[in-house]
Amino acid sequence: MAEPGDFVTDYDESFAAMAALGWQAEAVPWRSETVSWDDYDAVYICTPWDYPQHADQFMRVLETIDESSATLVNELSLVRWSLAKTYLRDLAQRGAAIVPSIWCDDIDITQIPQWFERFDSGMLVIKPNIGGNALDTFILERPLSNEFENKLLRLFTGRPFLVQPFISNIRSEGELSLFFFGGEYSHAIQKIPKPGDFRVQEEHGAAIRSVCTPAGLLETARQVLALVDPQPVYVRADFVRSDNDRYLLMELELIEPSLYLRTDAGAAARFAAAFDHHVKDCC
Repeated sequence: MAEPGDFVTDYDESFAAMAALGWQAEAVPWRSETVSWDDYDAVYICTPWDYPQHADQFMRVLETIDESSATLVNELSLVRWSLAKTYLRDLAQRGAAIVPSIWCDDIDITQIPQWFERFDSGMLVIKPNIGGNALDTFILERPLSNEFENKLLRLFTGRPFLVQPFISNIRSEGELSLFFFGGEYSHAIQKIPKPGDFRVQEEHGAAIRSVCTPAGLLETARQVLALVDPQPVYVRADFVRSDNDRYLLMELELIEPSLYLRTDAGAAARFAAAFDHHVKDCC
């Protein structure tokens, strides 16, 4: 982003590790109208966190980069596939355990009671197919006020979205995020919402801490990652624990995940090594 505002970033933690491998790294706003992508050997999609509001423009920029002499990381096919959250449906069809979801192309208020019945849940989550940082993400509880129904109509009419049951452990345990670089596990964090909230982003007051991966979760994450083709250079896999102690995939962040390099002493070097190996292998 040209203006990161209140977003918390630590991508520059990798710059020293990149330099040690012979790379000179600099940040370029994705919406720059003067940049020549041919001037670069590689372009890593880092923190363009304003792209959901400009998804078509964002994809055109990535296509331009892909057509240049620079190597785009992650690959364009992965980005295109994971741009909308329907990629989760694909992963579920391949065998991944995801948070149960209903995908809709348009909103019909009369269908909302059926969502509650479908999941047998008193709380639901609605979110846009293309989004980030919990933008336009809400908890639904009955009864919905007329004002809230009108808000949903305003935000989701003609806009694809998904509905999921609210996972209660989100409020107490948050999400567990595992990071893989070059297919190898790097580190993990726990993101816990502030009291009374459900959003796990730092910008919304969540607490972030480094953790050891719980038993079984690392293998679950590896099984999910094995379903992805082509394999990513970097990925963050976000999981939540269901009421029956099963880890469910919330997101597989393949475009521009915050990598939380600051939470692990070796993470920056592992990222740099995976990046370096991939680009040199491509060339």
